Amino acid sequence: MFENLFQLVKIGKELGLSKKEIRKVLLFDNTKNPTLYTTLMIIALIFSGIIVILIFLMVVSNIFPNGTYPAGAEYSTVKIQDFDRKK
Repeated sequence: MFENLFQLVKIGKELGLSKKEIRKVLLFDNTKNPTLYTTLMIIALIFSGIIVILIFLMVVSNIFPNGTYPAGAEYSTVKIQDFDRKK
């Protein structure tokens, strides 16, 4: 994917296009509704960011499933009455 992008930039430079013209071609800046396109791009970026965060949280929750206690450990059965009170 990145190879194609670099090839397009290289071809654009060989044709004598400026960086601004190359960016317009790569970012589809010549659409009929640029405001709609920009809004959709922002929504898509936010949505993809939320998906990445959710995947990260699912992976972390699978790595540390019990939170307080390590894997395979049972809950503590120690009670407050087991300790001597200081007099």
